[in-house]
Amino acid sequence: MDSALLVPLALAFGVLIGGGAVVAVVTAARRGRMAAEVASTTVPDGVDQVIDVLESAGIVLDPSNNVIKASARAVTMGLVWHRTLVHGRMVELVDRVRRSGEPITEELELSRGPLGDAALHLSVRVARLGSRFMLVLAEDRTESYRLDAVRRDFVANISHELKTPIGAIGLLGEALGHAADDPVQVRRFAEQLAKESGRLASMTQEIIELSRLQAKDALSDPEIVELDHVVSAAIDQNRVHADAQRVTLVSGGTKGLRVWGDEAMLITAVHNLILNAVQYSHSPARVGIGVTAADDVIEIAVTDQGIGIPEEELDRVFERFFRVDQARSRTTGGTGLGLSIVKHVVQNHGGDVRVWSQPGRGSTFTIRLPRVLEPAAARLKA
Repeated sequence: MDSALLVPLALAFGVLIGGGAVVAVVTAARRGRMAAEVASTTVPDGVDQVIDVLESAGIVLDPSNNVIKASARAVTMGLVWHRTLVHGRMVELVDRVRRSGEPITEELELSRGPLGDAALHLSVRVARLGSRFMLVLAEDRTESYRLDAVRRDFVANISHELKTPIGAIGLLGEALGHAADDPVQVRRFAEQLAKESGRLASMTQEIIELSRLQAKDALSDPEIVELDHVVSAAIDQNRVHADAQRVTLVSGGTKGLRVWGDEAMLITAVHNLILNAVQYSHSPARVGIGVTAADDVIEIAVTDQGIGIPEEELDRVFERFFRVDQARSRTTGGTGLGLSIVKHVVQNHGGDVRVWSQPGRGSTFTIRLPRVLEPAAARLKA
């Protein structure tokens, strides 16, 4: 071949080989960058800070559905475990959004974590975060569902409880009509009618009181309350009933203690505890009411020598309409709302109520309230 042609051909071949090598290197570099981007666990700027301040559960997923960022709430709610989503239904939502590209919001009922069986009611929203990541937000609606269930139970309980006195009043009214010519029977039926109507009126009043206590503004006009007056007023309200049952009411403890709240509500709470103690005591008996203070906490304890409460029922005594002894409550006219009212009064005052009891030995109910210290009380009066 002519040597004059060899030089241009060699140059052309060199350019071809060099160009191919350059293309190969550039392509490899581009693929490497794409792989690095897919494998990167770095979320877009600012997302970390947003996730950290969310009150709801926030989760960021990579293209393989690995959790690369989760808020503390998401972990404590049991939605994330070992950097993966615990619940398959949430994974299904993520996959649907990944395919469609459109955000989705659904209400889900899920278990709390991989081991627990407690139910969570969540409002879950899933959306794309950039081109590669997925964002999952979960609002906890468990409490609102629980309150709805409580309301339904409350309405059902009211309907059931009101049937008894209303039905009894109807039957007694009918019996009165048939016994019009018998003064003894008329008197007996009239006494029973008055008793049932009184029980109905008491239940209605306590339902109204309980509804008022559950309102957010139950303490609309708080003031400094002298506990000496609260205890003495509650005892006076129960004195006649206690004497009739041959139950002695004894008070003692520290004098001059004060709390911040509503005097009438506190009198009602202590009154209900004393009334329960009298009703469930075997006469003759004693009921003690003591007030003590420890640091910044005041305790009002009501102790009886009555029938006591079984251990398995101690957690239920503050439920609406719950009665330890159904037959005794019917006899005494109890509604099962007294202790529930006590609990809500105390909670509205920033305190709690505790119970100790043993069957056959009696019970002690203790109201614990924040104490008003002297300097604070002086400033409030000023």
